[in-house]
Amino acid sequence: MQNNVLILDFGSQYTQLIARRVRELNIYCEIKPFNNPPKDLSSYKAVILSGSPHSVRGEDAPHPDLSEIKGKKPLLGVCYGAQYLAHFYDGEVGQSNTREYGRAKLSVVDEGELFLEGVSVGSQVWMSHSDTIKKLPAGAKRIASTHDVENAGYKLEGEETYGIQFHPEVYHSTDGKQILENFLVKIAGVAQTWTPDAFVDTTVADLKAKLNDDRVILGLSGGVDSTVAATLLHKAIGKNLYCIFVNNGLLRKDEYTQVLKQYEGMGLNVKGVDASARFLEALEGESDPETKRKAIGRVFVEVFDDESKLVENAKWLGQGTIYPDVIESVSATGGPSATIKSHHNVGGLPDYMTLQVVEPLRMLFKDEVRRVGASMGLSQELLGRHPFPGPGLAIRILGDITAEKVRILQEVDHIFISGLREWGLYDKVWQAGAMLLPVNSVGVMGDERTYEKCVALRAVESTDGMTADWVNLPYEFLQKVSNDIINKVKGVNRVVYDISSKPPATIEWE
Repeated sequence: MQNNVLILDFGSQYTQLIARRVRELNIYCEIKPFNNPPKDLSSYKAVILSGSPHSVRGEDAPHPDLSEIKGKKPLLGVCYGAQYLAHFYDGEVGQSNTREYGRAKLSVVDEGELFLEGVSVGSQVWMSHSDTIKKLPAGAKRIASTHDVENAGYKLEGEETYGIQFHPEVYHSTDGKQILENFLVKIAGVAQTWTPDAFVDTTVADLKAKLNDDRVILGLSGGVDSTVAATLLHKAIGKNLYCIFVNNGLLRKDEYTQVLKQYEGMGLNVKGVDASARFLEALEGESDPETKRKAIGRVFVEVFDDESKLVENAKWLGQGTIYPDVIESVSATGGPSATIKSHHNVGGLPDYMTLQVVEPLRMLFKDEVRRVGASMGLSQELLGRHPFPGPGLAIRILGDITAEKVRILQEVDHIFISGLREWGLYDKVWQAGAMLLPVNSVGVMGDERTYEKCVALRAVESTDGMTADWVNLPYEFLQKVSNDIINKVKGVNRVVYDISSKPPATIEWE
């Protein structure tokens, strides 16, 4: 794929947001760790250096070799990236005298600089650093300042190298997207050709070349990701795609039959496999979240291995892995970017399984997956479905898993999700679900004392799942749902609503 943008990751919590903003400009980009960049840079038309939790003055400061980039390709250093270019190219970085975190306003803007075209004095930017550039690198001129940060932006004369000490990728930087567009489109000349239709055409062609006449087994979940992945593969290899929908016993109420029915008429070859007893047996007595995830992942692989043996000459296992799965499962820098949680569909297959993995959506964010699905004509009802975790209700039941706990949570979740639909709230929420807590509390029903379970409801709004805010659902709705749950679900006598945002709280509780 030509006209790529390379983002070198130094471990910043905002690196993924840089990629999101670049993709919004219809420009394809990839995140690579600073210490393992691509050997062939010929397909990259511009490079962005991310921020970092490190100080360039520290002994453990990330120190990449930029000899094939700086002065040869358009280069933008963001926060740590800007300080890196100053510190290692004859400038000076020192500890800031004032805290430089949060909102600030540009007090100086070089209006004649193409990099800042459309950006005016007073534009809000977002700072997040404790060091500051005290002396610009050799050959640099200042192009932007704030009240507290004199060298907020600079350009190296004679080359297309820029540095800014604020974060254009966060929404708090009002003209951040404009700055990225100026750099990538007007300065670097990157074509804005990254569209859903272009992705479909390129991906289908790549899949045809990669798979030829091979047979592929794909695990369907009923969700957006696996369905879009299946549709892409179907376009590429047609009848050679064998879809399997596994009932792991941890699905939502009646989901197994509903999903199988949903796929009727889509032209996909789908087989349902009820392995619920097998999953519940593997989870028996397990309480640790990571242990549960890995147990579910292991059984998924075992089930697919069994099913693959029934498909003669099957060579590939298709998966709906998307970019946030990869980002959250693997540290981007081998250290600074922490692994948040493991995903059952990330990390390869065990040695005994001979299938190779094909992941058509591996480089897409969730909203991009939906746009790709829409471009292929998938129904809005399917594309608008809330994300649902691969491990299912196992990570919404805190503690060990039993069939009775699954039954309770299925009923609670059904009341909550049905209520969102009935009240016209479902499409206003990005993801919603219920959690069964390992807590019993005292209650009174009629004249009797009860000692039963507590459940937590969670509804969030998000774009890509990397960050999320809780949704302010109407009190009347919460009151109705709470009453329905307590009155209709035996074993529950208390309902609470989760008002935590991500970060620091993840969307799922485990």
